[in-house]
Amino acid sequence: MFEKIKSHKFCVNHLADSTFSSDGLRSFFEYRDLGVADATSNSVNAHIIRSVPGAHASGQKHIHNLEFQMVYVLKGWVRFWYKGVGEVELIAGSCVHQPSGIIHQELAHSDDIEMLEITLPAQFETHLVK
Repeated sequence: MFEKIKSHKFCVNHLADSTFSSDGLRSFFEYRDLGVADATSNSVNAHIIRSVPGAHASGQKHIHNLEFQMVYVLKGWVRFWYKGVGEVELIAGSCVHQPSGIIHQELAHSDDIEMLEITLPAQFETHLVK
């Protein structure tokens, strides 16, 4: 049987409950918090990411120090570069698991890109690399 984690609580989030914010890792994206970080005492985060109208990718190569990161494309397309893999284009319905420490860079995205990102933990360090 599963043990109930006392610090976790029930959470439901509807589209009308949240708005997009520019308070996120990339200035060319907007983020809509789904309430999971608060419900899990910051052990997990889930948010929707979409492009800022007219803004284009300007990200540098970087790594994240985390336990788990998954991106699922809901709408549009996005192209990443991963060290040891090369360029990868994700389209609506694509899912990518980015292991901790993999060097990557967002190269381009469609104006209508929307992605679901899930991370463990909710807050983590990002480091730029050359």
